[in-house]
Amino acid sequence: MARAAVPGRLAERLRWRVARLVSFRDETKAARTLVFDVPGWPGHLAGQHVDVRLTAEDGYSAQRSYSVASAPAGSQVELTVQRVADGEVSPYLADVLEVGDQIELRGPVGGWFVWRVEETAPVLLVAGGSGIVPLMAMLRVRRAAGSRVPFRLIYSIRTPEDRYYQRELRHDDPGVDVAYVYTRTAAPDGGRPVGRIDADDLRSAGWPADFEPTCYVCGPTGFVESAADLLVSLGHDPSRIRTERFGPTGG
Repeated sequence: MARAAVPGRLAERLRWRVARLVSFRDETKAARTLVFDVPGWPGHLAGQHVDVRLTAEDGYSAQRSYSVASAPAGSQVELTVQRVADGEVSPYLADVLEVGDQIELRGPVGGWFVWRVEETAPVLLVAGGSGIVPLMAMLRVRRAAGSRVPFRLIYSIRTPEDRYYQRELRHDDPGVDVAYVYTRTAAPDGGRPVGRIDADDLRSAGWPADFEPTCYVCGPTGFVESAADLLVSLGHDPSRIRTERFGPTGG
């Protein structure tokens, strides 16, 4: 049976490209940001992800998906990888890969969970753990474009030591408000007791529903489902709530 030709632009995104590691930095004890140079990279939107493929000398390969953390910057792509215990891919990326080493990337992938600079509605970002990664790309794109769209970020993590992008999120970025929710150990200056994100957090640190914000929620499946349900219970339009979830994949 003959197959229709894949449109050129889609074919470009589906093509595997060689990516060379040019630098890295640790975000936490368990996560590292990797900066790759990807010749011919077609560019990406904030919120999109890529597929990463590693191939061993014997031909065995493993593939995982990772959100892009960076704003578009020519041929460079940043990924922030959290180590997964007993994983196949994340320990290699976070602990073994050295500057100059190469992997394969395919993408960008995704068109729903994205933010574009021409959008004007207020934005609420709700992150659980490493779910901050694609949301950080949105913040970076906003800053790079000089956008004045107001953003609010609610970032839920276990302890203060688990925060990604700590220096950058302390940056005085006009129009961006950041609130933390700690589930295990609170910061010394934190006024909120530890516990999972709840309606009061979304009400006090988020936008009122009648402001009609676009809401982006990213994190583990249970976190995303709970946060999205809470937003709906607060009166937010479900059609304005965009979600991205992840679960155990073997790393």
